[in-house]
Parts: sequence; C-alpha cells; structure tokens
Amino acid sequence: MTMTTTTPDNSQAKRNVAVLVAAQAVLGAQMPMIFIVGGLAGQSLASNPCLATLPISLIVLGSMLAATPVSAIMQRWGRRVGFLVGATAGALGGVVGAYGLYLGSFPIFLLGSALTGIYMSAHGFYRFAAADTASDDYQPKAISYVMAGGLAAAIIGPQIVKLTAEAYVVPFLGTYLAVIAVNVIGSALFLFLDIPKPEKPKEDAPKGRSRLEMLKTPRIAVAIICGMVSYALMNLVMTSTPLAVVGCGFSSDDAADVVTSHVLAMYVPSFFTGQLIARFGVERIVALGLAILGAAGVVALQGVELGNFFVALILLGIGWNFGFIGATTMLASSHEPSERGRMQGLNDLLVFGGVTVASLASGGLMNCSGGSPVEGWTAVNLAMIPLLTLAGGALLWLVLKPSEPETV
Repeated sequence: MTMTTTTPDNSQAKRNVAVLVAAQAVLGAQMPMIFIVGGLAGQSLASNPCLATLPISLIVLGSMLAATPVSAIMQRWGRRVGFLVGATAGALGGVVGAYGLYLGSFPIFLLGSALTGIYMSAHGFYRFAAADTASDDYQPKAISYVMAGGLAAAIIGPQIVKLTAEAYVVPFLGTYLAVIAVNVIGSALFLFLDIPKPEKPKEDAPKGRSRLEMLKTPRIAVAIICGMVSYALMNLVMTSTPLAVVGCGFSSDDAADVVTSHVLAMYVPSFFTGQLIARFGVERIVALGLAILGAAGVVALQGVELGNFFVALILLGIGWNFGFIGATTMLASSHEPSERGRMQGLNDLLVFGGVTVASLASGGLMNCSGGSPVEGWTAVNLAMIPLLTLAGGALLWLVLKPSEPETV
C-alpha cells in the first residue's frame, strides 16, 4: 500500500504575495524618501537641533498608536480596507507635510508626520497578510518574498529624493509632493488583493487567549522582544545617518546613497531568508541577525569615512532582515486565527513603541550628546549595546529553557 501526500494549494497565497510585493515596492518607496529628508527637513525647521529627528519620531509614534485600531479594522472589514486606510493617511501626511514646509511651520510639518505614521502602521501588516492564505510550509517564504519587495522601494525612493529634493525653492517640498503621488498610485494595487475577511466568531466559538495570556507565552514574548530590538536598533542608527553623513562633511547625495545601500541590504536577503529559516530554524536566524546588528555598531565606531558609513549601514540592513523576519515568523506560528487581531495589533504596538523611543533618542544622541557630529555618532552606536544584550539574553533563555507544550 503506497502512502500519498497532498501538496497544499498555495495559488491564492502566491497571487496575494505578488500584489503585496508590488505594494511594498511602490508604497514602500516613501519610507526611504522620508527617512532621508525627514531629519534634514526637521533640522531646517526646528529651533532646537535636538529636535531634528522629531518628525521621524512622530511617524513611528503615530504607527504605534495606530497599530491596534488598524489591526481591528482589518479584523472586522478585511486587509484591503485596512491597507486603503493606510494609503489614504500616507497621502494626507504628504499634503500636510508639504504645506508645513511651504509655510516654514514645524508644528504643521510634525502633524503631517503623525498622519504618515498611520500609513506606516498599515504597511507593517503586509508581512502578516502574506501569511493569511499560505500553508504552514509556505508561510516563511511568503513573508520573506513580501519583504523582498522593499528591494525596489530601496532603489525607487532615494532616486525620487534626488530628483525632487531641490526641485522647488523650498527644500524637500517636491519630495513630499511626490509622496502624495506614490500613495495615490500604490493604493490601486489593493483592488487585486484576495484575502477573505475573517469569519465572525460564533457565540460558542473559543475566544482565544487574552493579550496578557499571550504575552505570558514564552515564544510570543521572545518573538516580540527580538522584533522590537531589531527594528528599534535599525531605526536608531538609520535616523541619525543622514545627519551624521552631512555633519561629517559629505553631501546630501552621499547620504542618499548610504541610505540606498542600507535599504537594499534590508530587503535583498529576503529572497532567501525564508529558505534559511526553513533549513536552520527560526531561532538561529534571529540570533544571526542580532550578531550582525552588533557588527554594524562595531564598524561604525571604527571611523567616519564614507566607507565606514556604507559598510555599517549595509550590515545594519542585513541584521534587521534576519532579526525582524525571523521574529515575525516566530510570532505568526504562535497564535490562532481567532487571536490574529489582538496579537498582531499588540505586537506592532509594542514593536513601534520601542522604535518610537529609539527614534526620539536618535536625534538627542546625535545632536546633543557631544560637541561634534563624530561624538554624536559614537553615542548613537554605543546605545545599541543594552538592547542587543536584552534580545540576545531573551533568545538564549528561550532556547535553553526546558521545552513545554504550548497551546496555540
């Protein structure tokens, strides 16, 4: 008697992955655009240089505050509605940001940043949406492929900045006008998304675990910590990079090229991160990501030549990719569909809460912790140590603890 095995049909999942990859490429382009010019625009508008990165911090804060409502919208009305809400907020953020630059008003510019945070929150759910219709075996690859769509964004975004940053008398005004166009064009892609709305639970259906119960699950807690640290460290260093590059005597085009190399490094590994996770296990890949993040800090501390910036930011991107995709995969396999809205919203609330703190600290460390850009850059990279220690310790504890059956 021969045993037959059935291969899961992932045709729907592959279609959704293709749509999400395209959305990542088009809509995702605004993130490198904003990270390149946000701190420089803030520095030109703020009366206190310590507040230069506050626009980026408010984007992340807006993302943190929007995570739970956006997740609830997707749980009730589906992914498409949630993603369209995000794109609309991104376009409004571009409108308000451009108006703030035109008026020379820092508060209005900050309001535009906060609205952009809603877009960033919705954008963060692309990776979870990739797993919605995928089989268990295809999930890591689906998440990884969607993240790989950022490769095109890494090329498109900085090139748009080069074309638009000085297109008008008001610096960076053209970049924020381009952000509006990116959101309008990109939102049309979601018309092709085919992810069923979550079924409303029946009265007698299991309610799933509470948020507190899920946080007490060791694997979920460690996944959140590792995701938070990977993203926070990437944001901490990348936010300061344009300020450091320009402050050390290089041009804004050099800063754009460094950020381009960094964002490419964030997404190029995504073509094989899923396969690495399937072969070596998610814990090993997350650990490798944390180690590479540490190596980025070491390289950055060796000097402020342009080559140091390039190598450090490339390592930073690779480390983020392994750490964040690994943590996302770990989390996606640790909860039931009925818990999806609560868990994913809570995860992004905590992750972007950590990123908010990191981005707020970035400007202060860079501009106000020493007498020169070199001293500020050193402070930024030394700040990585405690966070890497936290994530590495949590992951080691999970690996070494006696295995216990966990209900998911």
